[in-house]
Amino acid sequence: MPESFLGELFGTMILVLLGNGVVAGVLLNKSKAENAGWIVITTGWAFAVMSGVFVAQSLGSPGADINPAVTLTQMVRGGYDPVTGILHMVAQMIGAIIGATLVWLHYLPHWAETPDAGAKLACFSTGPAIRNTGTNLISEIIGTFVLVFVILSIFGPATAAAGGSAVGIGPFLVAALVWGIGLSLGGPTGYAINPARDLGPRIAHLILPIAGKGGSDWSYSWIPVVGPFIGGVIAAIVAIAVGI
Repeated sequence: MPESFLGELFGTMILVLLGNGVVAGVLLNKSKAENAGWIVITTGWAFAVMSGVFVAQSLGSPGADINPAVTLTQMVRGGYDPVTGILHMVAQMIGAIIGATLVWLHYLPHWAETPDAGAKLACFSTGPAIRNTGTNLISEIIGTFVLVFVILSIFGPATAAAGGSAVGIGPFLVAALVWGIGLSLGGPTGYAINPARDLGPRIAHLILPIAGKGGSDWSYSWIPVVGPFIGGVIAAIVAIAVGI
């Protein structure tokens, strides 16, 4: 078991707890944050990423992937051996399920007060604004490409050589990046850009006794998993090709 396993697990747990927590706060009835809007959700997710990265690093995962698409990118670039990469993904999935369960517990009285089953599912996993398999997949590919390509650029040696070192401020820069992706590209699909962030909570939605819940929309569930993996691999290949 790599030392980074716990970091990836707890980092992803915090990511999902705070990220899905802000969605629940905005969407569930009788929450004090009810109807606070998209700006609040994207901001909350940015802080969730920042917090998750710090937790992952503090617990032994200096790369702080907290995202299987990022882990796969590192594997393509030779940063991880396959066993370490797969164990990171397992840790991320476990952490995501735990984080989503904590969101359910934290907002426990509010599920029964919210009749909209779709809003409840949105507190766990993403869904498209306009359901179209092709364009939804493209949106997730583009969003994840931007995430991974810019992360590689932020931490690349050329950036450091040009005086733009991310040492000490990396988590804040990645948080700002995720905030920007949410604001600019999040509208079509809710910007999963992270297979664990979507699939783990979707599994939690399936198994938890959530008051008045509907289906978990498994017909859509492959898109926020496959799209980010494709986007991450493309970003890795392009980054290698251009020398990042």
